[in-house]
Amino acid sequence: MGNSREEYAVKVYGLVKYYGKIKALDGLTFHVFPGEIYGLIGPNGAGKTTTLRIVATLLKPTSGVVKVFGFDVVDDAEDVRRIISYLPEEAGAYKNLSGREYLEFMASFYARDEDELNEMVEEASKISGLGDRLEDKVKTYSKGMKRRLLISRALMIKPKLAILDEPTAGLDVLHAFHVRRIIKEYVEKFGVTVLLSSHNMLEVDYLCDRVSLIHKGRILVEGRPNDLKAEFDASNLEEVFAKVTDLA
Repeated sequence: MGNSREEYAVKVYGLVKYYGKIKALDGLTFHVFPGEIYGLIGPNGAGKTTTLRIVATLLKPTSGVVKVFGFDVVDDAEDVRRIISYLPEEAGAYKNLSGREYLEFMASFYARDEDELNEMVEEASKISGLGDRLEDKVKTYSKGMKRRLLISRALMIKPKLAILDEPTAGLDVLHAFHVRRIIKEYVEKFGVTVLLSSHNMLEVDYLCDRVSLIHKGRILVEGRPNDLKAEFDASNLEEVFAKVTDLA
């Protein structure tokens, strides 16, 4: 892969998506640098999940261009799938497998040999922090444990791009803290790029290098969390969002 391919991890230009007559995305344009944690934030129904699903090759755009490390998500979908992992908000795991069996099963799609498979599962074990509970069936897990298992599945393959939709959805404060720390440490350790969505502005403030505030399928404002707070004289991103939507 030449350098020209790698200038941006994700490049989104003029992205439009209609569901029937409803316009879910209205000309989104943004880019994500390699090794960056980039957040799409906004209320439910803003278009965050639709955007992530298009980047993950699961939905086709109505118009516009989306590239992942130079690969077009429509024309080069197979190439994109090889270098990403995607964690939907409502992801599930096979409840009758143990946590370890689930990780082994998922790793088998990516590993070239048994050594690599074992390495991935070992990595996932560390990421999840589930310890001996990995030997128990997934159906015995709390929501927080399941989410940690799924995050570890998404990261264990060391994707070039991890796409995480509401990574701490429905978790209590402690589990959410653990998941956020996992994501941050993993990016620092392996240089993985992360594109995530969240309606939790405090979470995004902690995690993201840059963010886009999305409302009704449009980006209202983009920048580093601290720069946005300074620009809008706000103490947090929720305040920024309130001020920006008043102007919109």
